[in-house]
Amino acid sequence: MNSRTSRRLSVSVLAVAVLLLSGCGINNIPTYDEEVTAAWSQVVNQYQRRADLIPNLVETVKGFAAQEREVLTEVTEARARVSQMQLPNDILSNPQAFDAFQQNQAALSSALSRLLATVEAYPNLKSNQNFLALQSQLEGTENRIAIARRDFIEAVKRFNTEIRTFPGRIWKAILYSEAELKQNFTVSGESFEQIEKPPAVKFD
Repeated sequence: MNSRTSRRLSVSVLAVAVLLLSGCGINNIPTYDEEVTAAWSQVVNQYQRRADLIPNLVETVKGFAAQEREVLTEVTEARARVSQMQLPNDILSNPQAFDAFQQNQAALSSALSRLLATVEAYPNLKSNQNFLALQSQLEGTENRIAIARRDFIEAVKRFNTEIRTFPGRIWKAILYSEAELKQNFTVSGESFEQIEKPPAVKFD
């Protein structure tokens, strides 16, 4: 066998090996990891969008219902806690940091629900054009948050399943030993469908 034939054979063997390895999911772990990162970025972006709406919402409500100091303060403080959070680089594999993020966002959601519930007592506020515009933006943002969370939940589920099952466990042991299980959203006592459902912010 001459050197040219030997090289061709080597190239052919290498090509076959690459195809076989690709078919065995050798690239699944980094691919799924990138999907989780992208989905998380969308979650953070949508939560930030909501936080950016809150100051104008609070000021608008205050203009019609200044006496609702307790709920206005609750929303403002919850929003401050969310905005002041420093998210570590390892948040997706850091249970404490992820739980803190989730709890602070949940507290803000709860405070917002209370604030919006008070609007029922102020018909002039419910018909105010600035409030209606903010209401529409908030509703759209809550929908985008729900979609972003759903996509993130699915991406994490796919990644975690890959590194815990065959053949992903093999590739993790051989090539991706640094891969760790990702944290995911959990809501005590609620189903996956309820986690996806955004809070209602419409008013009759």
